[in-house]
Amino acid sequence: METAKIFVRERRKVNEKSKEPRFNVVAAIGSGIKIYATHLRKKEAIEIAKAANAELVFLEHDEDGTGLTLCD
Repeated sequence: METAKIFVRERRKVNEKSKEPRFNVVAAIGSGIKIYATHLRKKEAIEIAKAANAELVFLEHDEDGTGLTLCD
């Protein structure tokens, strides 16, 4: 059985000092995971992934800002 994955990326319009959640949920695959919030804090995303026994994948923006690339 394949491990469930949750893909998140940093929001562009949130600066580091604001108290708004910094991450968007891009996709969730496997084990029927449903996430109802669109913006999460990193700690929240980690806790959800841990509880769902899923891998958390952080995505980065392309340098030109047109798409996404996977982080290693």
